[in-house]
Amino acid sequence: MAKTATAETSAKKTSNKKEKALVIVESPAKSKTIRKILGDSYQIEASFGHIRDLPQNVLGFDVNNGFTPSFVIIPEKKKVVTKLNDLAKKSDKIYLASDPDREGEAIAWHVRQVLDVPEDKVFRIEFNEITPKAVKYAVEHSRSIDMDKVKAQQTRQILDKLVGYKLSPVLWKRLGNYHLSAGRVQSVALRMICEREDEIEAFVPVEYWSIHTELEKEGGVFDAELSKYKDKKVEIKNEEEAQKIVDFLSDKSTEYKVSKITNKTTQRKPTAPFITSTLQREASSKLGYGVQKTMQIAQKLYEGIELENGAVGLITYMRTDSVRISDDAQEMAKDFILKNYGEKYYPEKPNIYAKGKQNVQDAHEAIRPSYPERTPDSIKQYLSNEQYRLYKLIWNKFMSSQMTNAQVANKSVEIEAGDYTLRASTSKITFDGFLKLYNETEEDDAAPKEKIPDLEKDDKLTCRKVLPKQHFTQPPPRYSEATLVKALEEYGIGRPSTYASIITKIQTRGYVEKLEKALAPTLLGRTVCKQLVAQFTDVMDYKFTAGMETKLDLIAEKKAVWNKVLEDFYGPFIEVVNTAMQNGERVKIESNIKCPNCGKPMLVRTSRQGNQFLGCSGYPECKTVMSMNALTENMQTSENQDQEKCEEKCEKCGSDMVFKQGPYGKYLECTNEDCKFRKPYRRSTGVTCPKCGKGTIVERKSKRGTVFFGCDKYPDCDYVLWNEPTGELCPDCGALLVKKVLKKGTTIECSNRSCGYKKEITETQDDTKE
Repeated sequence: MAKTATAETSAKKTSNKKEKALVIVESPAKSKTIRKILGDSYQIEASFGHIRDLPQNVLGFDVNNGFTPSFVIIPEKKKVVTKLNDLAKKSDKIYLASDPDREGEAIAWHVRQVLDVPEDKVFRIEFNEITPKAVKYAVEHSRSIDMDKVKAQQTRQILDKLVGYKLSPVLWKRLGNYHLSAGRVQSVALRMICEREDEIEAFVPVEYWSIHTELEKEGGVFDAELSKYKDKKVEIKNEEEAQKIVDFLSDKSTEYKVSKITNKTTQRKPTAPFITSTLQREASSKLGYGVQKTMQIAQKLYEGIELENGAVGLITYMRTDSVRISDDAQEMAKDFILKNYGEKYYPEKPNIYAKGKQNVQDAHEAIRPSYPERTPDSIKQYLSNEQYRLYKLIWNKFMSSQMTNAQVANKSVEIEAGDYTLRASTSKITFDGFLKLYNETEEDDAAPKEKIPDLEKDDKLTCRKVLPKQHFTQPPPRYSEATLVKALEEYGIGRPSTYASIITKIQTRGYVEKLEKALAPTLLGRTVCKQLVAQFTDVMDYKFTAGMETKLDLIAEKKAVWNKVLEDFYGPFIEVVNTAMQNGERVKIESNIKCPNCGKPMLVRTSRQGNQFLGCSGYPECKTVMSMNALTENMQTSENQDQEKCEEKCEKCGSDMVFKQGPYGKYLECTNEDCKFRKPYRRSTGVTCPKCGKGTIVERKSKRGTVFFGCDKYPDCDYVLWNEPTGELCPDCGALLVKKVLKKGTTIECSNRSCGYKKEITETQDDTKE
């Protein structure tokens, strides 16, 4: 009887024993937030990202055996694996809580593979936001690991390893640089940047003119622009054509009459909440944050910030290309908007946003605040300035996406002047709606609006001024980080979650450099790109790369077989690689710098340590070498004394600026390590701009490399000349004189085309200018 009682007591104690659970996350930063939600019976540990990978110095998968991969524990993670195993063996349940995407699914699988515990103890959980509701729901609704997602991730991993492992030796052979690398997505991104640079250099500026008039009715003055001639769009190609129109419009006999008035009310709709790529772009344009910086700040906001009652995850998962939001989030937004802004700011039906593009992983939500009631200002004291600014951007964007349309009153007026039609327009926001919180075109809307007086059809107007203006067509701009992200997304290349690492990688490889926030290819980058495009047409093709992303999606959706996708790629690819390795000569990377000793071109070379330097192409007869620093010093000493001193101060912080040499010439860089502001070096002519009277005429280059001269106050002043001004004025008309160098000889001419003043100068006179 006593034995039975003891057994019952023991069984009761066992049944009352609290289960111990282990939750394995990717990042230790989440631990505090999740521990606060789940309580002391849960131990939270991190895998610190991936714990296994393909081996480094071999392919790591068997091509002849269905591409079966062989994974090894990353050396730095062996202690982490040991610790996770020890904790798992002491736990009753193990929850794998890596991120809710393909990469996270693969990490969960790898962790499971190294845990020496029974299968029924391990569960996969995922949550899109670190809130009590989301985390507890995940624990209560655990699942098994999704092997289709894992296979899709492994296929991407094998493809990337295959391309990098096989293409890089081709570059080594061609360029003699064992520090070069190629990548399935990074090389295509490099191609986009190089091709944009080619477009810029090939661009030929085209002159065109616009004509504005100041019109008046009973004291009310407004601007109208010439738009049509005989009901066709007017195109003015040169000054001569412009002058003829100006003469007609300025003639006192020309009658101006209102021919048409249009009043129209339009609506501006809010746009979808952020996905990864749109967040990266907006943070770049509105906050000036680079892609990598944006993701680092967003990661911290997602994982948890210490508020008054402990760590709290403030936003949903920041790697997503879905614009969907949950019903709960929609209800929370509705309650907040109605309470704080009123019924007129909430639509009759909730705003629903479509995906809008293919290649979307719609497994989780858009980026939004986890707690809409936590406004940016209410928690500002707990956030760094950068965290506050990004959180405010996300909060405003999400909340505005759930608000009503803005209403805009538009008015346009057409005025007849003989066969010419002029147009004036204005707009006014009559109801701000979602614009109360978020405006994507703030700069345009902040600009002063043209006021048009009350007019009626057939009203006669007085012309006070006719203002012709010369323009030149502009080349496409270089990609910024934000516009490159947009382009990659539009082509369907890569994933939003990978864009930050891609952009960082092509810069650290020395293929691309950042000049005034724009991405410019280096000489090395352009040479690498040229070689890859010539040898590997498919791998470097935009559509081919995007198509591969689609195939990865199909694998995850059980619509394609992973190793069949690899087989289809491998055969043609390896054939091209073998051909490239057998044929072709080594390529020399020639700079635009001449050897100071023999005059031959200097070549970009790479040391065994991976450092770049310039070596004479006349080697071994001429053994001249120059470091990049020496090159900069050499160019500085070749300039005149004023340029050597570099008296200019940084526009951002006021520190000294120094000369640096880039692949496209000299530029100025701030000496302040925390600033490092850059801008192109532009030689000053010392001539004051005759148009604005404030700026100085400096030497500039068009995007195709053509030298011209313009005011350094651009874009505030758009005065330009194709030839260098001498600083003297024309004795006939008073316009600037310019120096024109032709094969026949050098002349001094008037910059005013209608003047015609010209005089030849002798070589002796010309030499004084050098």
